Amino acid sequence: MKTIIDRAAMRRRASLAHTASLGGLLILLGSVALNLWKPEMTWLSGIMLFAGGAGAMAGIYFANRWVRKPRPEDILDKALKGLSDQHRLYHYTRYGDHLLLTPNGIVILETINLEGQFSYQNGHWKQKMSMGRALRFFVEERLGDPNRRIQEHTGILQEYLAEGLPSGTQIPIQALVIFTHPMAEVKVEQPPFSVITAEKLSKKVPHPGSKLPPEIYQHYKSRLDELINLAA
Repeated sequence: MKTIIDRAAMRRRASLAHTASLGGLLILLGSVALNLWKPEMTWLSGIMLFAGGAGAMAGIYFANRWVRKPRPEDILDKALKGLSDQHRLYHYTRYGDHLLLTPNGIVILETINLEGQFSYQNGHWKQKMSMGRALRFFVEERLGDPNRRIQEHTGILQEYLAEGLPSGTQIPIQALVIFTHPMAEVKVEQPPFSVITAEKLSKKVPHPGSKLPPEIYQHYKSRLDELINLAA
């Protein structure tokens, strides 16, 4: 399997996390210094304290999402390492963080790197609120709605890949919701997309269906390669 990653995007995200953390800390220190130097400016010190705390928490949030290891791309690479050379795994494209091109089509890999208990029932995702989760609420990413994210990515990806193909060409795109954290517990009832843990990912690919004609496969490959090249 060939892995293609937008390292520039990774560097930008890591830089944002570090800048927010350091900036928030400096503002917090500035608020303390101002309070000692100019006690009459308590109002400004309070504003700086709030802003610094918010910046520091934002930095921790971004670090938990984009810097903390093991990272989603490392987990996916390990889970799919046995696939053939015709499988190409793209990380951090503008149309989805993780896209897998197979000989039969494209798979959107929607990763969730959170620990805890998760469920999907009656069309709604839920995460059980624990004490640990409550303490990390402002510095940890949210579950959100994976279904909506997949639908959005599918729409724009189909439009992008359709460029250069005859009108009406069907583009085989499937999606998987993958919980990558080893401490995640998942219970689902009739989800619109397959929901699995990372260790079961290899059993869900390759993409089912007819094999793509060589020229169509090459078209998808070129278009997906461009996503990384354009972002560099």
